[in-house]
Amino acid sequence: MTMAFVLGNGRSRLAVKTQDLGRWGTVYGCNAIYRDFLPTVLVSTDTPISARIQEQQINQRCQHYTRRPLPLSSSQRIPPDYWGFSSGPAAAGIACDHGSELVYLLGFDLGPTQEQRFNNVYSDTEFYKKSSATPTFTGNWIKQLITVAKKYPQTVFVRVLGENSAVIADFGRLSNWADLTMSSFLDRINTGKGL
Repeated sequence: MTMAFVLGNGRSRLAVKTQDLGRWGTVYGCNAIYRDFLPTVLVSTDTPISARIQEQQINQRCQHYTRRPLPLSSSQRIPPDYWGFSSGPAAAGIACDHGSELVYLLGFDLGPTQEQRFNNVYSDTEFYKKSSATPTFTGNWIKQLITVAKKYPQTVFVRVLGENSAVIADFGRLSNWADLTMSSFLDRINTGKGL
């Protein structure tokens, strides 16, 4: 079974050693993840961070998808089906386009921190809100992920839940969707069983 790991930037992702995932499948990441870890495929939709990725030639070291590649850039245009999507859902869609049959979603917390604040690994850094900011609205991300799951009914989506991950009832209505606790996911990664 072809496996992909799509890494969002919710804080729950910090529990995972991202460098270990590549031995099990293709790793897709979003936006500023390149500062800490270079995935096989990097997706960025916001113009400023997409430009920075290309200016620093990060896109020469991995596949990079963005809405508007810079002239003479090796970056690729996000497929039309995901053009208006946010980076995480677009990355999930691209993973499916690449033939992934099992897609693990990590760092897709879709909710605030325990203090009801902005939940992002890169808060307080360039291009990101302050950690004290109010949470980002996630309804569009949820709709976009559901759209991807419905487009690929034969693909299994597993969302890995950390302590700040919101429970999303709409995901439970999908026949090809499952939630998994972070501890269970780490057991799978550490043993290779159940992946």
